[in-house]
Amino acid sequence: MRTVNIGTLKNQLSAYLRYVRNGEEIVVRDRNKPVARILPFTLPLPAEGDREAETAYLIATGQMSEAKEKMDWEAFWALPRPTVSDEAVKEAIDWAKGD
Repeated sequence: MRTVNIGTLKNQLSAYLRYVRNGEEIVVRDRNKPVARILPFTLPLPAEGDREAETAYLIATGQMSEAKEKMDWEAFWALPRPTVSDEAVKEAIDWAKGD
């Protein structure tokens, strides 16, 4: 845990926010008297299998962005299936195995 006076915090805010991003807690003091705490923002992990909660969590943590438009699944499944040669499939499998 770090402590900092208000004046120093104002002058070096970016540096102190970097500490917070790395999981540290900052105690802010006014004339050496503690007045506030800055804590890392953490979200509870979503329940396993709850896709809506998982999506909201990923968006909130910046790991995913919201879809720009809704997916038209009927149009997607109506697309023709691509054809891949057996040789290309074998090459892909060998590549994935690292052979």
